[in-house]
Amino acid sequence: MKRYAYAWLTGLFFLVSIMGHWIFGWFAFVDEQQALHQTPSLTPYLVEMGRDTFENWQSEFLQLIWQVVGLAYFLYVGSPASKENDDRSEAKLDVLIRLQAGEKAEDIIADIDRRYLRAGGHSKPHGHTDANLASGRE
Repeated sequence: MKRYAYAWLTGLFFLVSIMGHWIFGWFAFVDEQQALHQTPSLTPYLVEMGRDTFENWQSEFLQLIWQVVGLAYFLYVGSPASKENDDRSEAKLDVLIRLQAGEKAEDIIADIDRRYLRAGGHSKPHGHTDANLASGRE
């Protein structure tokens, strides 16, 4: 829950804003229908609000969602290029800890991994072996 707090808050903001949009849209629709001396009904309102909502989504939200979600996905989750420098830095730091801490190194690294939610074990850059990493050679 805590790990995805930003996503939960964003979802909450979205729900509150879409509900507000549709509720205030209903009041505007009722006023418009009364000004035209017509009885407000749900079906025309849903059609009108659906159209308005999708117009807004096409012009603003889809573009923004693609930029935010796409960037987050490619930068932090899916792109090998985005992880390359992080993996290299992690590997260097692991080697430095091993050189300095000796026998306690694995416990220190495991503790850091637990505290900072490192997933997938120790970093292993592509094309390198554990023996080369431990010795400090590439």
